[in-house]
Amino acid sequence: MNGFLILTFFPILLAGGQRAQAPKDYVQGESKWRREMEAALKADEGWLSVAGLYWLTRGVTTLGTSDKADIQLPKGSAPARVGRFDFHDGRVTLIVEVPARVDLKGRAGTPIQNHVMVPDEDRVSIGSVTLMVIKRGDRTGVRLFNRNSNGLKEFKGMRWFPVDPTLRITAEFVPYNPPKTMMITNVLGDTRVADCPGYVQFTLNGKTCRLEAEPAGKGLFFNFKDKTTGNTTYPAGRFLDADGPKAGKVILDFNRAVNPPCAFTAFATCPMPPKGNTLPVAIDAGEKTQHPG
Repeated sequence: MNGFLILTFFPILLAGGQRAQAPKDYVQGESKWRREMEAALKADEGWLSVAGLYWLTRGVTTLGTSDKADIQLPKGSAPARVGRFDFHDGRVTLIVEVPARVDLKGRAGTPIQNHVMVPDEDRVSIGSVTLMVIKRGDRTGVRLFNRNSNGLKEFKGMRWFPVDPTLRITAEFVPYNPPKTMMITNVLGDTRVADCPGYVQFTLNGKTCRLEAEPAGKGLFFNFKDKTTGNTTYPAGRFLDADGPKAGKVILDFNRAVNPPCAFTAFATCPMPPKGNTLPVAIDAGEKTQHPG
């Protein structure tokens, strides 16, 4: 879900609680992975650069640096009025009204003046700003990325627990036959139906733990809470990617549990953990909250 490949290591905590020694390069590999995560967060279109989200209503939404513009670009980055988004019948068209340089990213910097935006795919750039149309449930909006955002300027680095090899767990995967669905609600209150191919189960600190899985490409995605949630970790929970099951087992490397994008910007639309995905133990591994109390 977070777009980063889970590196493959040998399991070091079996489902029954038996522990084994981690490979010598394990900590080094985790350190490298964390650096890559932080670099992605600070990239031009990383979550730290997200500086606005504007929900569209039917009709015209103006775009420019003017205080009267519906979508306000940073001062000095573009003309007072660059153009408009026309939103009709579920389709969003960007119309450039002045001789401003608006490029459709991925097309060799070709300037555009009239373009139907594909939600969650197309991106247009205006100076230091990138815009994309997103669709969330019945809502359609424009997300604004700014390479000079306050989020980037004020960022002091991701906060992590020390790497703990014992919290890389080999869990049993229990498939649903037929697969089930579950309801996922995001921070906006929108609810969607998600596929659920099965759940993982493991024992930690003498307690049975279970997490419902979502498919994510060839792997699985887990959105969960635990006893650290709201204390040392992000109040809404954390995300964890895993490879797909092999021989009925799934490796859960909680050292790679990360905060959702909402931890870094107010303009994300993060899903909340599904019902039942609250672990009865503290997972003192992975990413900590960005704003400790």
